[in-house]
Amino acid sequence: MANLIVYTDLDGSLLDSTTYSYEAATPALTVLRKLGIPLILVSSKTRAEMEPLRQRLAHCDPFIVENGGAVFIPHGLFDFPFERMRTRSPYQVIELGLPYHMLREVLKQIEDAVETPLQGFGDLSVESIMQVTGLPYADALLAKEREYDEPYLLQGPQALVEEVCRQIVTRGLRWTKGGRLFHLTGDNDKGEAASVLLRCYLRQQRMNGQMGPIETVGIGDSINDAPLLAMVDYPILVQKPDGSYDPDIHVSGMIHAPGIGPVGWNEAVLELLEQVS
Repeated sequence: MANLIVYTDLDGSLLDSTTYSYEAATPALTVLRKLGIPLILVSSKTRAEMEPLRQRLAHCDPFIVENGGAVFIPHGLFDFPFERMRTRSPYQVIELGLPYHMLREVLKQIEDAVETPLQGFGDLSVESIMQVTGLPYADALLAKEREYDEPYLLQGPQALVEEVCRQIVTRGLRWTKGGRLFHLTGDNDKGEAASVLLRCYLRQQRMNGQMGPIETVGIGDSINDAPLLAMVDYPILVQKPDGSYDPDIHVSGMIHAPGIGPVGWNEAVLELLEQVS
C-alpha cells in the first residue's frame, strides 16, 4: 500500500446531507483504519461540532475546521514545533484564519456598504440556525461556537451577490459557498490547510528515515471543497442529493464517485484503495 492521506469534507460527503449519518461509509472507514491510513476531516464545521463526531468515529488523526481556519493536531503526533502554533489541550493548533470577532466586524462593514442586511450566524438564534441547516438543537448550538469563519445568508439578485463578494475580496479576505450558506473567511481555505498538514507529515516521514512520496486523496461535494480537490493527487467528487455533481468544480483528473454522499464516498474510496494497493 502506497503512503496515503485521505482528506474528506463532512456534510454531503462523509455525512449524509439530511441525516448526518456516516453509516453507509462504514466499510471504507474500517479498511482505512485497518491499513493505518490517516483520515483528515476537513469541514466548515466548528471544533465544537467536530469533536462529538470524532468520538463516534474513534478518530485520532488531525482535523481542519471552519474552511481551513485552523488545523487541530492531537498533541504528540509530530515530534517538532510548528509555525503559527499554539497549544490548546489536547491539541497543537496551527491557526491560518482571522479571529471570529474581526470577521463579524467586516461583515457589518460590508452590510453598510451594500445597504442590505447580511445575517451571519452571530446574528441568528439557535432556532434560526436549525431552520437554515436542518441541524438538531444541540448541534446548532455547537455551530454557533465559531472561531475563524462566519457563515451568512445572502438572498437577492445576482448583482448583489457579486457586489458582496467584491467587497470581501477588496478587503483581502475570501468567500466561499457550502450547501445553503455563504462563508466569510480570512485569507485561508481548505486546500491551504491541507497543504500545511501534508508538509507536517512529510517532515515527520523524513525525521523517521522513511522514503517515498505521500499520495493524497481529497473528497468533497461543493464549491468550498474545490481548493482541497485541486491540491490532492486523487480528487473525488461525490454526488449531490439529486444525483448530480457540482457543475462549478473543475479539477484535472477528477474522479466522480458513483453515488450520493456517504454511499458514493464508500464506493470511491474502496475502489481507489484497490487500485493503489
